[in-house]
Amino acid sequence: MSALHSSSSVCLQRRGLSGTTLKLFALVLMLMDHIHYFFEFTGAVPLWFSQVARLSAPLFLFCTVEGFAHTHDRRRYFLRIWGIAAAMGLVQFLMMYAGALVRPDGFYPLNGIFMNFVVLIPVWQGIDWLRQKRLAPGLAAMCLPLLWPFGFAALYSAADSTPAAWLLDSVLAVLGYTVLPCWSFIIDGGGFYILIGIALYLLREHRKLQAAVFVALTLLFDFVFPYFQLSGIEGFRFSMMFTLAYEWMGAFAAVPMLLYNGQRGAGLKRLFYIFYPAHVYLLYALSWAVLALGG
Repeated sequence: MSALHSSSSVCLQRRGLSGTTLKLFALVLMLMDHIHYFFEFTGAVPLWFSQVARLSAPLFLFCTVEGFAHTHDRRRYFLRIWGIAAAMGLVQFLMMYAGALVRPDGFYPLNGIFMNFVVLIPVWQGIDWLRQKRLAPGLAAMCLPLLWPFGFAALYSAADSTPAAWLLDSVLAVLGYTVLPCWSFIIDGGGFYILIGIALYLLREHRKLQAAVFVALTLLFDFVFPYFQLSGIEGFRFSMMFTLAYEWMGAFAAVPMLLYNGQRGAGLKRLFYIFYPAHVYLLYALSWAVLALGG
């Protein structure tokens, strides 16, 4: 009887979606979104590619919360993500400020979701330290990444009053896009995304409440706020919330989150770390070729 009960428990634990399944689902949606992002200029990629793909970024955030919570080596986990974020941030900086490898129509990719995770992982670690009553390291880990943009602004302002203003400003900007990501610089995520990431981690032991808070925050940040901003513009129509400001559709990611069964799955760790930067720059190169052929 006990063996039957044990077997039944294992079956129940494995129902739903594993972490790997969630990541693969998010990966496919992300690919659809980026196909629309890079090839929108052709008019051949339908808008629904991007609308459906609003679930991707929240799911990657959810999976990173779970990955960080369960990893056996948090330092290595962080350094791997930090390395990818810093490399992609440097490319973005060179495109933005040096005009390097910018597409002839002026477009360049702003993809940098890993930068959000570089900010969030120390904050999550700080939360755990505070729970362990380790107040000094906990507060430092939580506050420093969140306050860095304000420190950056102060340093940037101070640098402007020096003879080497251009050089100092450039060094600070490189730091803000690479080794010390500044969340106020992040286009692919940013402040609201980071706040949601903190909420997801705080509530990860309470899945239903976690999903409910995620939906509430997503609708507040991505529907309510944009609605009040856009509704004051002449010619605004409610349909624009579905065709222009549709980031709120990411709230539907709560469904697969609730279906998560707590199992890691096959892992496929290298696939996810390699695929993100590889597909971004491959799609960018292909879009450049299509633009050139079309011209």
